[in-house]
Amino acid sequence: MNYLKYKKDIKKKEIKWCLGCGNYSILIQLAKILEKLKINKNEIVLVSGIGCSSRLPYYINTYGIHGIHGRPFSIATGIKISNPNLNVWVITGDGDSFSIGTNNFLHTIRRDIDLNILIFNNEVYSLTKGQKSITNKKNKYRPFNTISLILSSGSTFVARTLDNYPNHLQKILIYANKHIGTSCIEIYQNCPIYNKNFFKKFNKKNIIFLENNKPLIFGNKRGIKLDGQIPKIVNLNNKYNSINDLWIHNYKNIYKSYILSNFKNINNKLPTPFGIFYKKQIHKIKKKKIIKKKKKINLYKILKKNYYEII
Repeated sequence: MNYLKYKKDIKKKEIKWCLGCGNYSILIQLAKILEKLKINKNEIVLVSGIGCSSRLPYYINTYGIHGIHGRPFSIATGIKISNPNLNVWVITGDGDSFSIGTNNFLHTIRRDIDLNILIFNNEVYSLTKGQKSITNKKNKYRPFNTISLILSSGSTFVARTLDNYPNHLQKILIYANKHIGTSCIEIYQNCPIYNKNFFKKFNKKNIIFLENNKPLIFGNKRGIKLDGQIPKIVNLNNKYNSINDLWIHNYKNIYKSYILSNFKNINNKLPTPFGIFYKKQIHKIKKKKIIKKKKKINLYKILKKNYYEII
């Protein structure tokens, strides 16, 4: 088998991102997990739209398509339907997915075709010199709540990770690839030119890593408990607060996933969640299909004799 090799198949000399760009980390972690998963590189397809993130297919020695703005989802859908055996990844940015391509993006989620969608979110349009994107908290108008929007569109796998936590990033990518259906992963990504170190404000004191069937604990022995439907921070150093009272994360619970996605809207002091918000397997694991060659269609017949075939 012609497996992808991380050190051999990244085209380092061709990379044209700025020094310090978070895209480097995402590229490396993606290549590493593809090597670990032992997928034939002739069966891997990377599809991108337009933006800094969308140059990624050039830099890994697999099949790839650099598509048009906001339309990588439609291209990837066509590829996957044509050959279900292919391992298809969509590489997109916050503008590509949540602005010009929103319609295509949301309907791709609704169809739940087996695709892995990586959303590089740096909250700016770096390729066009740093305008605030639709996900930016300082936008003139209220920004998209990205996770909530993806959940409400019917996604069966919703997760968030960061470029500067490589182990966590790899773990989420592996989980996403195992999921049968559309996997959506938002990746907070540093832009050193137009939004430098914006995500470095995230540290162990103000982020929480979601682990299934485990209590929500973060920082210096801080936990989250539910008071009805309202999440509240409790201090576990206080003897009156018990770990047994904490919220236990269950990524199969869609209602609690919505609460997690709205932490900052409920209370800005709540930590920012990272990990798998929601996961529901509705498709059975499919064995590889044998693709039969279709008979050739005679275009002359179609045009000349009003003859057509449904294909």
